[in-house]
Amino acid sequence: MASVDSSPLQTGVRVGLGRVLVIEDEELIRETVALALAEEGFEIVVAEDGATGIEKLLGSADGKIEADPRISLVILDLMLPRMNGLDLCRLVRHRGIDLPILILSAKGTEMDRVVGLEVGADDYLTKPFGMRELIARCRALLRRYRAKVKPEDKSVLKFEEIALCTSECRVFLKDEEVNLSPKEFKILELFMSQPKRVWSRDQIIDRVWGYDFMGDNKTVDVHIRWIREKVEADPSHPKYLRTVRGFGYRLG
Repeated sequence: MASVDSSPLQTGVRVGLGRVLVIEDEELIRETVALALAEEGFEIVVAEDGATGIEKLLGSADGKIEADPRISLVILDLMLPRMNGLDLCRLVRHRGIDLPILILSAKGTEMDRVVGLEVGADDYLTKPFGMRELIARCRALLRRYRAKVKPEDKSVLKFEEIALCTSECRVFLKDEEVNLSPKEFKILELFMSQPKRVWSRDQIIDRVWGYDFMGDNKTVDVHIRWIREKVEADPSHPKYLRTVRGFGYRLG
């Protein structure tokens, strides 16, 4: 199981849904939550106290103003050593960071929930809680957050259920993030810039790898297959990246 100083935990069995920072001092709860979310496809970063949580989110309490862009959601306990959850939440919102925050707390009175929401949390879940409910709330928070920010981004390309944010180099399928390599991203961006256009292998090589590329143009086929495995429900019968025999590939 991941420790505080470990690399992000991920199972790799599903499309990546985003990176979640879990700040919880109770080891059993921290590890149970991390494992449950990792099994769903989330990457997990953990911290066992408030100060460590801030360091993982901002670099340090006095340092960066912007949060780590790789973190999509924060799950936060209130009763934390070194900095309690309410103060941490206030600090994050004071910095102007609009990142979804889900509070976990043994304090379940109406006043406790009101205080948590008023200091900037987006949701409040009382301990003990079910993992299915926790996962559902995480998904709902991410859907609402992405629906709020993506329409305002003029650099978003959309085709049916795929959204590609050129400024952030991020891709979403049905509001769930898809992790693409840089070359995979550039190929998909090329296709989404002109849907229905047929691109030959050589044209794709020129646009993505450059005119001085000396490799085999079959590398395009390999990258197309990798993209299909990540965005197609059935990669053997693609809905999005279609083969046009004798010519190349097109989107849709």
